[in-house]
Amino acid sequence: MSLPSPPRAPTSVRDDRLDRELLRRIAAQDTHALQHLYMEYHRRLLQFLSRLSSQRDALEEAINDTFWIVWRKAAEFRGDSRVSTWIMGIAWRCALKALRRNSDESAEALAMSMPSELQFTESFATEERSEWLARGLGTLPFEQRATLELAYFVGHSCEEIASIMDCPVNTVKARMFQARIKLRNLLPKLGGFPEAKYPGGGQL
Repeated sequence: MSLPSPPRAPTSVRDDRLDRELLRRIAAQDTHALQHLYMEYHRRLLQFLSRLSSQRDALEEAINDTFWIVWRKAAEFRGDSRVSTWIMGIAWRCALKALRRNSDESAEALAMSMPSELQFTESFATEERSEWLARGLGTLPFEQRATLELAYFVGHSCEEIASIMDCPVNTVKARMFQARIKLRNLLPKLGGFPEAKYPGGGQL
């Protein structure tokens, strides 16, 4: 079995134009525009950040911090990326800070306590296979797991992930490569299968 190619991000050109208009209004201190943007993004951000930790209070704190920064920095958005990428990058950094403020554990230790029941896309054929992959993802280092989450389950490109995680594109590609190698070696053991054999056949 192989992981599918990362899907294209779901945000359309029309959506990004709307987001840019909302940011323009927020830069002019329009609180209604901020509320609109918050309502559009809250669920999306919480869905992603919940994969990084089960600490709901810390994640809500991170989302609130994210939109406080959006309110203050909207005028500084230069349009070099989609608005969704810009907001996700802010949320990523706010989440790391919030989790560290609310825990004595390191980011990698936090990642090991992340929920194992993830909402996978329809690309994965069965609930058993999804559960099996979730167990494998839970063994990955924090940044490798987050990279795969952003690529496969949120739909960002390598370039967008680099912007979100504030690292070079080659670093993103290296993390994805390393994660795939680790999953290829770990998944047979987690599933109780002989080496290099997976439910449904195939390889990563």
